[in-house]
Amino acid sequence: MDPSEQSRSARKHQAIMEAATEAFMAKGYAGTSMDDIARLATVSKQTVYKHFADKEKLFAEIVLATTDQIEGMIELVSDIPAEAAGLESNLTRLADRFLAALTHPRVLQLRRLIIANADAFPELGAAWYEQGFERVLSTLAASFGRLADAGLLRIEDPLLAAHHFSGLLLWIPVNRAMFHGSAQHTQAELDRYAAAGVAAFLRAYR
Repeated sequence: MDPSEQSRSARKHQAIMEAATEAFMAKGYAGTSMDDIARLATVSKQTVYKHFADKEKLFAEIVLATTDQIEGMIELVSDIPAEAAGLESNLTRLADRFLAALTHPRVLQLRRLIIANADAFPELGAAWYEQGFERVLSTLAASFGRLADAGLLRIEDPLLAAHHFSGLLLWIPVNRAMFHGSAQHTQAELDRYAAAGVAAFLRAYR
């Protein structure tokens, strides 16, 4: 295959991925057909099958591809300054960005899609969690461990503390979104969850 053909093939592959993502988000896995995806990607169904053997493999690639986008979150939670005077403001700034990233409508849609199909594809759901959110929690735990070593936090189990921190932030907006089908929060509410979550966390761990 010459370079121009490779480039054309790569563009079609990407178009199929984007079309499939849009279709799965809108109609769910069961409600989406390869015909739907081909139509949205403006390619033939044969072209879709040339790139992806079946709908299940296409769905899996879309889901796992999103874990590549987690690097920004990893960088975010790994860089908490060990400053006693600025601890609350630094954690609140982290909480604000953490909430913004994980309550983005696209992220919430993907979460609902994966949960809805967890029974059918349990290994895929587990892989998405392990390669994505679990990596963020592990990195956050390491950061909390460093803050504890510096005498800023009192933590026996850094990973449990990371779960507590994220739970304090995400429990309300994410659960409301999961049951309503879309985000239900305002920015003012997210700001309040961030401030209150950090305050509660520090009362437990400072």
